[in-house]
Amino acid sequence: MDEKTPGKVACIKCRFYQITWEPRNPYACTAHGFKSHRNPALVVFESSGIECQLFAPKEHPREAKAQRHKNEI
Repeated sequence: MDEKTPGKVACIKCRFYQITWEPRNPYACTAHGFKSHRNPALVVFESSGIECQLFAPKEHPREAKAQRHKNEI
């Protein structure tokens, strides 16, 4: 991968990724605080030249429940 090609950051798997109701800006990143008509990871890469550094995997409900149960025991 070179400097001009974005990596494998998948916004849809990030906890900060949101879909908005705005037809002109359907995608949002709450970590960076913006809405866009394009994938937020691409916007971040094009504006900074580096991949998104705030990516955090989503917590799946089933896994979270199991972890909470495990911590209670």
